[in-house]
Amino acid sequence: MSTLKADTIQSTSGGAATLTKQSAAKAWANLNGSTFGLRKSLNIASAVDNGTGDYTFSFTSAMADINYASHGTTSNDVSLTPQTIAVNNKSAGGYANVAPTTSQFRVTVVRATDGATVDGLYTSTSNHGDLA
Repeated sequence: MSTLKADTIQSTSGGAATLTKQSAAKAWANLNGSTFGLRKSLNIASAVDNGTGDYTFSFTSAMADINYASHGTTSNDVSLTPQTIAVNNKSAGGYANVAPTTSQFRVTVVRATDGATVDGLYTSTSNHGDLA
């Protein structure tokens, strides 16, 4: 068996290597919705607090189209009250759906027990698709 060790891999022209058959997240965020602030992120330029449990994330580098996949998880507090996260779908409380764009997406955190929007203490998202 051979072992390949490298610190940097480049294309033959010296640029970034093209990885095939790989689908790493193109953007992700770990947000504290309680005190509001990004803990860490990749390809997220900013997060906006639109109100209780309602956040908009803007990409640093845009997605190629709106057909990317967004996923999210959340926990509201140390008691681990069950939560639901809706990405690009602010339907809680009678709000209209929000379509994704190539430059941003929206997240809503909803308490599973009564449907109320709540600030997600540990709100995490990831996005998979192609960058522009």
